[in-house]
Amino acid sequence: MIEELPGKRRLLSTWLILMTLTLLSMLSAQLTNTAVWLPLPLWSAVLVLASTGFKVHRVLMVYLNLRVSSAGWKGGFLCLLAITLLVIFSGYVAARYY
Repeated sequence: MIEELPGKRRLLSTWLILMTLTLLSMLSAQLTNTAVWLPLPLWSAVLVLASTGFKVHRVLMVYLNLRVSSAGWKGGFLCLLAITLLVIFSGYVAARYY
C-alpha cells in the first residue's frame, strides 16, 4: 500500500478554508443586530451546521488522510458525520418550536 501524505500547499489551503468558515459561522450569529439573547434564526443554524459539516469533512480527508483509505472507512465516517449533524439539527428544531 502506497501512502500518500498531503503536501504543504494542501494543508495550508485547508487551514485557510477552515479559518474562513469559522469566521463565517461566528459572524452569522451576529447578524441579528440585537443586544438581547435570542436563539439563532433557522437559516443561521443551517449555515453553521453546513459549515461545520464541511469543516469536519476537510479535517477527515486532509488532516487524518482518510482520502487514501478504503471506501468503507470513508463511508462509515461520513455516515457518522451526517447522523451527528442530523441529530444536532433535529434537537435545535425541537427546542425552538416545542
